[in-house]
Amino acid sequence: MTSNSNGKYDCGKFGNSFKQSAGAAGRTPKSANPQFLFSTTKIHERSFWGKRRDVVRSATLRYQLDVLHKTGRYNASKLQWHPIYAEPVTSWPVPKHLFWDSDVAKWIEGACYFLDEQDDPDIEVAVKELVGMIGDAQQADGYINIHYTVVEPGKRFTNLRDMHELYNAGHLIEAALAHQQHFKNHDLLGPLLKYVELLCRVFGGEPGQLRGYPGHPEIELALLRIYKVSGDERHAKLARFFLDERGNPSGFDGQHYYAAESKRRGDVNGQMPVHYPYRDPYRYQQAHLPIMEQLAIEGHSVRAMYLLTAVADLCIVENESNERYRPVLLRLWENMVQRKMYLTGGIGAIHQWEGFGIDYFLPQGSAEGGCYAETCAAIGVVMLAERLLQLDLDGKYADILELCLYNAVLTGMSSDGKAFTYTNQLASSDGSLSKREEWFECACCPPNVLRTLGVLGGYIWTYHQAGNKSVDVNVHLYCSASLETKTDGSVVSVTQIESTKGYTWAGTPEKGYVTITSQWLSQNNNFKLSIPLQPRLISPHPMAGDLTSGLARGSLVYCVEDVDNPWVNDHFKTTYLDTAQPFLEEERTDIIPSETCIGIKIPKGAKFLKSPEQCSPLLHRGIEMAERTEDLRFIPFYARANRKGKGMMRVALKNIART
Repeated sequence: MTSNSNGKYDCGKFGNSFKQSAGAAGRTPKSANPQFLFSTTKIHERSFWGKRRDVVRSATLRYQLDVLHKTGRYNASKLQWHPIYAEPVTSWPVPKHLFWDSDVAKWIEGACYFLDEQDDPDIEVAVKELVGMIGDAQQADGYINIHYTVVEPGKRFTNLRDMHELYNAGHLIEAALAHQQHFKNHDLLGPLLKYVELLCRVFGGEPGQLRGYPGHPEIELALLRIYKVSGDERHAKLARFFLDERGNPSGFDGQHYYAAESKRRGDVNGQMPVHYPYRDPYRYQQAHLPIMEQLAIEGHSVRAMYLLTAVADLCIVENESNERYRPVLLRLWENMVQRKMYLTGGIGAIHQWEGFGIDYFLPQGSAEGGCYAETCAAIGVVMLAERLLQLDLDGKYADILELCLYNAVLTGMSSDGKAFTYTNQLASSDGSLSKREEWFECACCPPNVLRTLGVLGGYIWTYHQAGNKSVDVNVHLYCSASLETKTDGSVVSVTQIESTKGYTWAGTPEKGYVTITSQWLSQNNNFKLSIPLQPRLISPHPMAGDLTSGLARGSLVYCVEDVDNPWVNDHFKTTYLDTAQPFLEEERTDIIPSETCIGIKIPKGAKFLKSPEQCSPLLHRGIEMAERTEDLRFIPFYARANRKGKGMMRVALKNIART
């Protein structure tokens, strides 16, 4: 793989090896990512997920493309000046346009996944034009970045801590892999391989190389993905270097690398972005300690998930790394799931640094002290859980993958596919209503949802050839879908069909995997798994000190909204849940257009706190309830904020039985 004299990248034999590894016609390695596996799966059109993906295909792709045009992102790779480049920064030192490379890259990636299933001439034209502009924007040495080419030329790689160069590069790599997989050419992959060659020369532990690493992980998992199809050891070596070097307290001239580069830039001594934690600011990037020494999940939640996903992937592809990193990987996972995860699967309680707080600090909303639960963070949990399932087929990882996907991820997009969430609090307030937005200045979440739903089929199951005519299939999600892959001399097909009324009527085991042997299947080609679903109470960890309870049914977490409970005027703050009343299921057709889902009604389930006339620390009073009662109606959390209302919503209510 070399650069030829005209500056274009010669991929050599790479193209052929890529087709073999990414296609459905050969042996699928255990380490294959969802981005490769999805192409062998067809999600049935009228199923729960089929309907949502159809919305993305028919509406979201075009809507987001239109926003890329309107905001200037689409043509930014033409490297012409845009007025936004001169605007004051919203959050120092990050300019408003810094993520434009990755916004476009994620849209290209998602578009390629959907084009792989169904032609769309308009989307295809846009992808080809964007790819052409990115290739033309590449510098002679391989560098690709809008900001440091147009706005601050000559300052590349001077602020790895904050400026997201390597994050943008990682998303461009992932887009290039998706593009090559669909179009079977190297129009984007070639330029990105040339960029990766530059990164391999610039970064590392050898004399003359920078011993730095990205403030926002992403390049690491992208390098490991490209390594699996290129076989180029330099790609894995650079990913391993970034992970090993992270948090080194004396990595550059006896200093932490971020401190050293800050000094070289001439930053005011001690000056840090306002969103950094006051204590140990490099916790924000999980760079306060080497990864091996970290005892708890810390800092920015999206960065943490992308980092650990890369660590898990390194464990999959390298036995030595597996032995070193696996214990800390599992330690940080358990700390997150057991102590820092919301009922919806969301993570990140602190608004200031968009990330984790102390153990068991899980307030439901900003008016109660926190709750961020970013959409991208939930997507990161899904990515990490899938990698962990490759390391250890344990149902506890699949349970979290499913929980996040159906709740914390799916709530990130409206039912029409044209509005999105950045944060997903579990309780609204006057200052933070339950609603979605058309777009964001930092627009990482909308295209991230797009590309995740594009490869959803790759999360349903994993499989690999186990013998000459045998394939092991591990099913992680229950939904209507069909898998078809080839083994030596035969075709293997697997089909799941959910019940006629959709996911909300279909059951899933709570934990563990049931093994069905090929011998049994040879005599039972069709079988039915039926697990009754009933509404159940869920509650935060007792150590959280939150005496509330919510409702769930299967993997769906529920919430209350003012639209169904018009009597509410205080965001359900004084509403108590009476769990002694019956939980009644009801079919609802008024929440999502053209769809029936299950709601839950609790007659007279709402009771209310009687506010005393006087209440001070000197006047001890027990809880006294008013005589008033109201019916309570719950809907799935993912379906919130799709109807006109006052923006009042809550997942867990104070539980009379727990107070």
